[in-house]
Amino acid sequence: MRFDRIDRRQVRALAAVGVPLLLLAGGATGWVLTPGAEPTAPPVVVGPPAPTGAAPTSATPERVPVAAPAPDDLPVVDYGPAPTGFPADPDTMDTTPLTEGLHPTRRVAAYTAPGGRPLAFLDPTISGVELTMPIAQRRAGWTAVLLPSANRTLAWLPPGGHTTVALTDQIVIERRHHRLTWYRAGRAVRSWEVSLGQRGQETPLGRTFILGRTPPPQSVYGGVDIYALGSVPDDPDSVPAGLRGAHIGIHSWYHDGELGRNTTNGCIRLTKSGQRELLAKVRPGTEVVVVDELPAPPPTA
Repeated sequence: MRFDRIDRRQVRALAAVGVPLLLLAGGATGWVLTPGAEPTAPPVVVGPPAPTGAAPTSATPERVPVAAPAPDDLPVVDYGPAPTGFPADPDTMDTTPLTEGLHPTRRVAAYTAPGGRPLAFLDPTISGVELTMPIAQRRAGWTAVLLPSANRTLAWLPPGGHTTVALTDQIVIERRHHRLTWYRAGRAVRSWEVSLGQRGQETPLGRTFILGRTPPPQSVYGGVDIYALGSVPDDPDSVPAGLRGAHIGIHSWYHDGELGRNTTNGCIRLTKSGQRELLAKVRPGTEVVVVDELPAPPPTA
């Protein structure tokens, strides 16, 4: 059992008493999130640039495409598989850090492109967990974010209904070297040897992000909280039946004997001390990139 999974009936039941339930492991044990326990960054107010004193130009301002009205019956992106039809992330293997995140302040419609077709709604939270998505592109007044509960996919949001936060960290995972490297402000801080997905259940390539954290449901996780990612298995039918609908996670294990091997159902496992350090220093919304190999090893390797 190496994934996070949501049980909708339990979420509804616990929501009635104000206890948000996000994740399940193996379809049996509830994982209650701990909102507010993770480090957070203050909102960054994005406004017009300060006057420079330069003479005004005659350039025509870029036209902001109008957002088509979103039907009320569109699905809401949650912990289950995201709706299809959104565009692929064209830079999914790019390891250039994404330094801003977007947090919806109300329900906002997600579109296929600036001025494109609305396909779903994004809420400020997913199952009670505050949602922050890395910003991948900006175009014509619209903002593209990494879509949660989907792999290598973007959603475009029109102006309004969200704030931005600074993202100072990045996590890069190299499948060939079984290595996780934590970067801050573009500089490598620490690297750890990790276990990754076994044949047929490989850890998905591409850009994703930390969706939220949860306490471990069982002793096999080493008693350390787990980071659930926005990515899901590339082949959901390849994982055990009890893990269908699960997300990829970063977590520790009750022993370190499998580090450097492909033994998980797609998750990233590292040492307990390493997981504790990430939990203490790295906030949800932080970008995670999985590649086969970096052009050069990080200086911490």
